[in-house]
Amino acid sequence: MLVNDDLFEIDLARRAAESSAGISLTVVEGCDAALNWFGAGAVKTEQMPHLILLDLQLPKLDGLAALRSMRTHAATCNIPIVVFSAQYTHEDVLLSYRAGANSFVAKPADLEQFTEFFREHLEHWMPHCRP
Repeated sequence: MLVNDDLFEIDLARRAAESSAGISLTVVEGCDAALNWFGAGAVKTEQMPHLILLDLQLPKLDGLAALRSMRTHAATCNIPIVVFSAQYTHEDVLLSYRAGANSFVAKPADLEQFTEFFREHLEHWMPHCRP
């Protein structure tokens, strides 16, 4: 699952997922939408993501607040969460790990490199995620 609000990045991420064999990408636009998706109760076990890629810088509810919430929710507390951001501080990284992030990665500023960045992270994490 990708939690992001940038439509161009979402399109690039979908392309990266398609180029990685067997990876189905669910996209939710923003943290509120992600928390609503999980909290709706309509999510079946087989529909739960095996990995969450969470943009730290999102409007309304930021990625850090969403991360904290996901770590307290029974449905998402054990799903690996990779936080990413193009602009961040050392404190953002520390707070993300303290809130339960499995990884924090710098998003490339060059959008042409974003597809490769995203594909590499999917291919790295997916073999380690629950089936």
